[in-house]
Amino acid sequence: MGIAASGSSGVGPSTRKPRIGVDACCWSNRRGFGRFTRELLTTLVATDREHEYIFFADGDTARASEFPPGVTVVVASTEVSPTVAASASGSRSLKDLWALSRVVAQEPVDLFYFPAVYSYFPILNRCKVIVTIHDMIADHHPERVFPNRKSRLFWKLKQQAALWQSDMILTVSSHAKQQIVEYCRVPATRVETTTEGPSDVFIRLPNLEGATAVLPKYGLRSGEPFLIYVGGISPHKNLGVLVDAFHRLMEDPRFADHKLVLVGDYKGDVFFSHYAELKADIEQRGLSARVLFTGFVPDSELAVLYNLARALVLPSLEEGFGLPAVEAMACGAPVIASDRGSLPEVVGQVGLFFDPSRPDVLVTLLRDVLSSESIRDRMSLAGLERAKLFTWELAAQSTAALFERVLNEVR
Repeated sequence: MGIAASGSSGVGPSTRKPRIGVDACCWSNRRGFGRFTRELLTTLVATDREHEYIFFADGDTARASEFPPGVTVVVASTEVSPTVAASASGSRSLKDLWALSRVVAQEPVDLFYFPAVYSYFPILNRCKVIVTIHDMIADHHPERVFPNRKSRLFWKLKQQAALWQSDMILTVSSHAKQQIVEYCRVPATRVETTTEGPSDVFIRLPNLEGATAVLPKYGLRSGEPFLIYVGGISPHKNLGVLVDAFHRLMEDPRFADHKLVLVGDYKGDVFFSHYAELKADIEQRGLSARVLFTGFVPDSELAVLYNLARALVLPSLEEGFGLPAVEAMACGAPVIASDRGSLPEVVGQVGLFFDPSRPDVLVTLLRDVLSSESIRDRMSLAGLERAKLFTWELAAQSTAALFERVLNEVR
């Protein structure tokens, strides 16, 4: 990794490759924004021979991150990391925004790319700009994403500024594109889609005997049946309905030994969380021994949980993509998902779907899947094939092609 002082210059514009500036401020984010940024940009740097990449990051992110080898990293001095300042209850100072804008302005870039509008800052350069908007959840369910009107207003202003400045918007599913066109009132021709994919660690493990050693760490025993949820502990994830459905499932003696494992960073997550309310509901229902919060789980151990789970359940009111579904399918876990947002598009016909407002329907699906090994095996095999359609190589190819197209367009 190279650290460049702002103001450095490369070779002459007539001989150099087009330079792509990248906002790397959310590289260390543990949610979907960070995952998308790390996987896509790492693959782009490794495979794209047509462009040169320059990463821009705040000091905290630069110190905490492992960027791809050989990438020039320009560091801006900010008082608060954008990952923290752009949280659900935070707001970013004009001084810090200016610090990022200024260091980018001092570098010759032909196009600037934001992997997420989450950490957007104004670009002062005369260059093309592409912004990734992953979803419209904050517009569709503002009260479930932000704790107060102030934080909603900051998000809205940031998103509007990004829309105004961008030459093209990138998103991650056809559903998200449709929502962006509807809510942002932009022409469909200004929105392009790419995809996402599972990291290499998410595979069907050939030998699970040794892998089960991680289970006690998360309150599980070898051979103990469990369902898994992976994602944020945010209100729009609709986990109350999942807990309700699981409570009803426990009334059936056939499933009284099952557990529900909720995988998500409820301590260090900067997004709006209702962990306290959810935990209180679980305790009130007498499910504390059956519903487990794991906190953040490293990928290698998450792959084990996916492999051993009877099914992944995603009850979200909306998703822009739903990467845990693809990760689970790549590990052979059956997927039971909400019929809202992008999940039907991503999971396709290999999953089972339910109205996220109907815990009774979810209970029926859970009973069917948990009581039938043949159903689980069929869903597992179909999911393994489905997961092959989603790769970061495909995402990188389509994104690099978009960069080239936008670079060649005349403003």
